[in-house]
Amino acid sequence: MFRFTLGVEEEFQIVDPESGELRSHVSQLLASSTPTLGDQIKRELHQSIVEVGTKICDDVGELQAEIFRIRRELTSSAERVGLAVAAAGTHPFSDWKDQVLSPGVRYDSIVEELQQLARSLLIFGLHVHVAVPDKQTAIDLMNQARYFLPHLLALSTSSPFWMGRDTGLKSYRTTIFRRFPRTGVPDHFNSWGEYENYIKLLVDLNCIDDARKIWWDVRPHPTFGTLEFRVCDVPTRPQDAVMFGALCQAIIVKLYKLYTSNMGFRLYRRALIEENKWRAARWGLDGKLIDFGRRVEVPMRELALELLEFVDDVVDPLGSRDAVNHVHAILRDGTSADRQLAVYRQTGDLRAVMRHLIRETRDGVERTGSGQ
Repeated sequence: MFRFTLGVEEEFQIVDPESGELRSHVSQLLASSTPTLGDQIKRELHQSIVEVGTKICDDVGELQAEIFRIRRELTSSAERVGLAVAAAGTHPFSDWKDQVLSPGVRYDSIVEELQQLARSLLIFGLHVHVAVPDKQTAIDLMNQARYFLPHLLALSTSSPFWMGRDTGLKSYRTTIFRRFPRTGVPDHFNSWGEYENYIKLLVDLNCIDDARKIWWDVRPHPTFGTLEFRVCDVPTRPQDAVMFGALCQAIIVKLYKLYTSNMGFRLYRRALIEENKWRAARWGLDGKLIDFGRRVEVPMRELALELLEFVDDVVDPLGSRDAVNHVHAILRDGTSADRQLAVYRQTGDLRAVMRHLIRETRDGVERTGSGQ
């Protein structure tokens, strides 16, 4: 049987541990982290962002151990050079104009093409990779998995603030990234060949260099042989990150089970899924998404429970029931956006929000990650 291995990439804020301000000190953090994290850690476009990635994991238990280990090593490495790291989709108050960009041909190319869109892209996401059997299956599963992108976003919201203001959105990161070309929910493709022709057309017409500049919310990864979910804000709590890995894997495995039984999941138009994505970004768990089949609005909290029911028959064979059931903890405690807003309403202080984020980012990482 095919092994639906998985991996997670997380983007972290590099901050001053006292003021909470972003610091463009990725070189110092990389120097401190490389002995323990090696090529699992790398710089991003802004020098106040650091990305870390797990190794390829056979199951969710291994993924959990990896995520906890990486966060433990990352926070320790930051402390050694007088820094801290925090996980949230946007920084509550630092200004993108104050951040230093990373050197390099790839980054220079992005900035040259996208100008201020690139310079202002001070956002932090979670990417989940799930292995798929072959290219055609990747396209068919991507078509079906699009439906669940708003659900994943609503559960992951962690970016209510932007440049010192409460935006009124639970995921302002979504709005920032929407400015980039070739983002959002992908269109439906009938085959891998149709997708490949689309990529070739963009390359031939000098729109992109290669498929890496396709930044959809879910995409076939250009080289990994995975479907990559890119819709989520980076979650603040480490156990939430584990849950998203487990949930994305379970969605793919359940859709594949239906797919191989000639019981494909219903396909919806991109424009309709985008309506739900907007609702997820605006209201998070407190909003309603549209059930287009029944033509009714349904509270997101109910849909989260329906999603658990949908994947229920695959989580035990995957060994991921405990991780997936962590959705209940999010429904109980709120998302990171909800908790950030609660701190701000209690204190009126965005620096208090940053102290909260720094604490939650490292909460519990001293454990091995083998349990809840």
